[in-house]
Amino acid sequence: MAEQEKNRISVEIYGHTYKMVGTETTGHMRLVASIVDDKMREIHVHNPSLDSSKLAVLTAVNTVHELLKLKEQVEKLEDELKKLKG
Repeated sequence: MAEQEKNRISVEIYGHTYKMVGTETTGHMRLVASIVDDKMREIHVHNPSLDSSKLAVLTAVNTVHELLKLKEQVEKLEDELKKLKG
């Protein structure tokens, strides 16, 4: 199997520039960076005393929490679908 070509871009998150490398489209990677930046700024509004490292960790914790909740919802929907199919 051939290895997928990797895209490389520079993005700005919370005032810092990062190089991203991945097989997703550059548009997808920019969207991810934008969402992380937005989330960090949102959390900063409620926690202005946090430095950027702590803010990044809190952003990661909140994001993983949201991911786990969404996975639970998907599992429930899959269970309901199985019941409907018989």
